[in-house]
Amino acid sequence: MFLFSRTVGHLTAKSDVYSFGVVLLEMLSGLRAVDKNRPSGEHSLVDWAKPYLANKRKMFRVLDSRLEGQYSMEGAFKVATLALRCISSEPKFRPRMNEVVIVLEQLQNSNESGSNLSNNTSSTPRIRRRSADNPSGGRSTTTTAYPRPSASPLYD
Repeated sequence: MFLFSRTVGHLTAKSDVYSFGVVLLEMLSGLRAVDKNRPSGEHSLVDWAKPYLANKRKMFRVLDSRLEGQYSMEGAFKVATLALRCISSEPKFRPRMNEVVIVLEQLQNSNESGSNLSNNTSSTPRIRRRSADNPSGGRSTTTTAYPRPSASPLYD
């Protein structure tokens, strides 16, 4: 990602992990990595989100309200924690990409085994708040199976 390479000057497997963390954060928040139209202090998604991601009670402020009701609190926290680890300022504290894949596969497997979104049979509590897009709080969901990612042998 251009933000990271500009500040460090070279690209490594750990900078790829950082970039993935930024993309993961964009997916979680529904916001762009850099947006000059956001209020002062919120232009950089990473800088704005880090303090919230580090606090379990505040991390939900980062999550895109359009995703509400479609994930468990535990799953959301695990993904937010993974994103935080990926965007660590210190490369040595970032996970390896194969670790990232393992965490994501575990989340996908736990979702498939006990969290069918279409009938909400999971015993794990789900987050469901009303949003401006859907004030009634109702939702319709479909589940989609995607191929499982695999870590590149280049990053082992």
